[in-house]
Amino acid sequence: MASLSSAAITAPSLASRPAQARAVASSSRRSAAFTVRASLGKAAGTAAVAVAASALLAGGAMAQDVLLGANGGALVFEPSEFSVKAGDTITFKNNAGFPHNIVFDEDEVPSGVDVEKISQSEYLNAQGETYSVTLTVPGTYGFYCEPHQGAGMVGKVTVN
Repeated sequence: MASLSSAAITAPSLASRPAQARAVASSSRRSAAFTVRASLGKAAGTAAVAVAASALLAGGAMAQDVLLGANGGALVFEPSEFSVKAGDTITFKNNAGFPHNIVFDEDEVPSGVDVEKISQSEYLNAQGETYSVTLTVPGTYGFYCEPHQGAGMVGKVTVN
């Protein structure tokens, strides 16, 4: 019978980055990670590593990436509709047809949400430029790109 005496698990982590850094647009991002190492005897080692991995993956915030402009040049958010869990980070990345911005519609967000705090009204002007936002109030949020709204560049995110 085979046994496991040690193992290592590496998972992405947003917890090591301050909240302000996650919400600031940046053209280059580093991905923080943490590693769990276990050195235990036989079956107990396997079980402990599996439990640790599950806890780490379940506890860490996830991310949703959204392209601003499709690869073919269409003026759209890609994807334009998606769901995230409360506390997940959404990163909008300038891709094609810029400049773009991300404006949350005050009539299409949950009651009490300040759209000024979650919108990126200044234009992203360069390829690869990003804006990240973390939504914490459950509900449906409508957003659009101000210069391209008339062309259909609108989106919707549901926060669970």
